[in-house]
Amino acid sequence: MLVVTGTGTGVGKTVVTAAVAALAPGRVAVLKPAQTGVGPDEPGDLADVARLVPGVTVRELARYPDPLAPATAARRAGRPPVTPAQAAAAARELAADHDLVLVEGAGGLLVRFDDDGTLADVAAELGAPVLVVTAPGLGTLNHTELTTAALRARGLACAGVVVGAWPREPDLAARCNLADLPAVTGFPLVGAVPEGSGTLEPDAFAAVARHSLSCELGGGWQTPEA
Repeated sequence: MLVVTGTGTGVGKTVVTAAVAALAPGRVAVLKPAQTGVGPDEPGDLADVARLVPGVTVRELARYPDPLAPATAARRAGRPPVTPAQAAAAARELAADHDLVLVEGAGGLLVRFDDDGTLADVAAELGAPVLVVTAPGLGTLNHTELTTAALRARGLACAGVVVGAWPREPDLAARCNLADLPAVTGFPLVGAVPEGSGTLEPDAFAAVARHSLSCELGGGWQTPEA
């Protein structure tokens, strides 16, 4: 199993999750314990994963209409929240007949699922490593180091850091961050997925994934020179 978190919202977590799924051998499932900010009949994050990676199993446990943290969105909707225990149980159920289960969080590592539990608690229950998806530019060093420090404080393994939306024309900060991210976090940079990759067709997306993720995640990407 692998848990995928972001350093915040909008960093490309869903596209990175899909890229990992596209390169993984065997049967792959993606679990989204809580989806917020979409209505009952609207496509959520898992619709993007299913479109980009045909054949992947997707499962969503709950969705809430307000674009808020899951615990807050559940409370406003008058519905029960998803607990870390429920998320972990669903992941184990999927693992029974899949070779890899990816658990995609909502927002960052410490965003609340319920009043007490976070994605970090899900990873702890599963004993699963956490892949951290981050932004490329200015400010990302602080956000990423805070996230990886929280992993260390909880005794959780980190599978590495991936830049979720690498710009077509990276600025100086983005280029320098390629070296600075592993230096400040102590964890390897294991990919940089180009921005806009989520709009590609499945075959093109799989090719981009192979060139955007490192060998640890099934690809051939290597950190370019800053």
